[in-house]
Amino acid sequence: MTERTNEEWLADLRSGGTVQAEALEDLRKRLQRGILYYLSRERSDLSHLSNHELTQMASDLSQDATLRILENLDTFRGDSLFTTWATRIAVRVAISDLRRARYRDFSLDNLTADGDLLPPSANSLLSPRPPGPERAAERDEILKRIDEALSDALTERQRRALVAVVVQEVPLEIVAEQLDTNRNALYKLLHDARRKLKASLEAQGLSLDYVLGLFQE
Repeated sequence: MTERTNEEWLADLRSGGTVQAEALEDLRKRLQRGILYYLSRERSDLSHLSNHELTQMASDLSQDATLRILENLDTFRGDSLFTTWATRIAVRVAISDLRRARYRDFSLDNLTADGDLLPPSANSLLSPRPPGPERAAERDEILKRIDEALSDALTERQRRALVAVVVQEVPLEIVAEQLDTNRNALYKLLHDARRKLKASLEAQGLSLDYVLGLFQE
């Protein structure tokens, strides 16, 4: 594999013919090594995969990353080694792809299919310490009222977006894609939904501090 300076990487990748082809293949191999290291050392959720499977995954991701870097050569400022900069981008490509794979079968339609929108086991609300019987009953009652507020105070679009992002912890880009919107519009949708939910709970005499305190103790 040819060693290159930053300037040589940029020149070779911007050239044509065999020079560019060789530079692209050298870059892809370097990125594959970096991605494989990330997948095997940093992602415990992939520990069930064999080395062959991880290597194949790294190979596929390295091709996507190589194209991404080729499209963004003008953004390289020379503050680090070109290969270091490229590997960072490759790892971000891997993270994004893995996140999308995790939610590939996710559908906002499923959020309202099984009854309650806000299950009692919502990870974003409940504290790790089991509550006593009285506190558990109080929590169940508040969760029921929150669930009712989600249904009554919000539009269906606001409700689905808020539950997906806050309760299900679905990445914003996935929710935005399923709602056929962009991140900025989704931010606005979530802001309005939170404001309306807060107003609905306060109308019932439930302050945000009380709700948070109830579930974080």
